[in-house]
Amino acid sequence: MSVATATSYDRRASASLFSRLRTAGGQADPFPLYAELLSRGEVIPAPWGGTVVTGFAACDQVLRSRQWLEPDRQWRERQGAGTRWNAPSSREMSHTLVALNSPDHTRVRRAAGTFDRGALERIGRGVSRATDQLLDAFTERIRDGEADFSELVCEELPVATIGDWLGLPKADWPRLRELTHDQVFAQELLPSASQLALSDAATAELRTYFMELVRDRRAHPGDDPVTRWIRTWDAIESDRDKADEAVYHLVLFVLLAALETTATLLSSMTLRLVESPERWDTIADNPDLVPGFVEETLRYDAPTHVISRVASQDSVLGGIEIRRDEMVHLLVGAAHRDPARHGDPDRFDPARAPGHLAFSGGIHYCLGAPLARLEAQTLLHQLIRRLPRLTLVRTPSMAPRVAFRRLLNLDVAIA
Repeated sequence: MSVATATSYDRRASASLFSRLRTAGGQADPFPLYAELLSRGEVIPAPWGGTVVTGFAACDQVLRSRQWLEPDRQWRERQGAGTRWNAPSSREMSHTLVALNSPDHTRVRRAAGTFDRGALERIGRGVSRATDQLLDAFTERIRDGEADFSELVCEELPVATIGDWLGLPKADWPRLRELTHDQVFAQELLPSASQLALSDAATAELRTYFMELVRDRRAHPGDDPVTRWIRTWDAIESDRDKADEAVYHLVLFVLLAALETTATLLSSMTLRLVESPERWDTIADNPDLVPGFVEETLRYDAPTHVISRVASQDSVLGGIEIRRDEMVHLLVGAAHRDPARHGDPDRFDPARAPGHLAFSGGIHYCLGAPLARLEAQTLLHQLIRRLPRLTLVRTPSMAPRVAFRRLLNLDVAIA
């Protein structure tokens, strides 16, 4: 069989698996489908074109190598006006850190700064305070029999953390949270036209909001990250309008990155805790396992299941020829269950040695990883300390996504 014929056959063979992955059942439990894809090889042709990578080693290789690039603004423009890559929301995202390649990425990341120990200590005090308040409110609600932990705690903690850090009015937090849920469709694997329309509208509203915020902080500077970013960009960019645009894109990136995936991490972590009485008792009796519990959650069911890259040159990956400018989709959700990397990969084990790609890798390793870990560990410590054992009331529903996981509810009761 020729290479071309084999590739055509492989695409047809995998098409039904990806169709099932996009159904409600596939989104609720994609892991049996991932196992089938893994059995076909760690690198396989995607039915819609491009290549899918399911093996851990191959995903790790792509993320760490500078040979593989983000689908940046220039790449998106080359895809044509009628493609999803040139939807307004996608074009807007192409200006943010997540879609930049060097040297632009280096410059913007340096301007963003990092969450150093001092910053994390300051933010950590706010995280602890917000967690206490949210668990107080949750405790009141659960006395009535059951409550949605995702809605009352997991969705609220990230927006309280980032909203307080950026100095955003508390009255605006609910709307910003709603907008992030719609905006993320621009970053989905295969978004529908209606999903892209939601993302376009959300992105436009976020642009208006944050451009006004930047102009206000310029007129009324304070002791906050936005003010510091304005000063940083003024030193880099002599054109004030361009400097304001750069600050806006940085604030947009921080909000989107800090809210959506962290809320999913908190919900998934709590689901792992409440679905097993033995697991709750183990972590409650051994709080030193909290960091491992968080890391295992990130492996077992990461907030992001797909990361996309583009080949900078003709390449061979896992025996598959990939041409320059072709896209590879890294199914890290599948890679985390690769038995070649993890023994008994379908077992949740907080004592397992950490090993996941949930925060990406290489130069694009997640800027907010320390903050996400801080929020998750703080919540888990306080949850097992303050509350009696909780139990899952019903199976959570999942949002209609493949790349970005989101639990729509997490209904629990006191066991």
